[in-house]
Amino acid sequence: MALASPIASAVVFVVSLLIGALGIYAGARVIVGRGDYDHAIVTALIGAIVWAVVGFLVGWIPLLGPLLVLAAYIGVINWRYPGDWTAAAMIGLVAWVTVLIALYVLAVLGITGFGAVGVPGV
Repeated sequence: MALASPIASAVVFVVSLLIGALGIYAGARVIVGRGDYDHAIVTALIGAIVWAVVGFLVGWIPLLGPLLVLAAYIGVINWRYPGDWTAAAMIGLVAWVTVLIALYVLAVLGITGFGAVGVPGV
């Protein structure tokens, strides 16, 4: 089994980030009426970093860890978009569903696997 090249890994990361940003863009557009894809890309990147760091620090704690990681991710959305915590959670939910649909279509077409950066759980 050969290791993936750094260029291939970078391409996968960028494409995954763009798909994750698409989900956040869709969620923000539907929930708070904010439609700026560049803003969604930055939010997805910050969200992925926060998810990874908080997951590393507390994600191993049974039940509480994953909830803290999810709260941190929703906190990033809450910080980056107008509205309250409920709006941020709804943006995250719409993003998750949007990314699942996009990845399913791409996987059926044989274009990609099933994963995205910037939206947890997919």
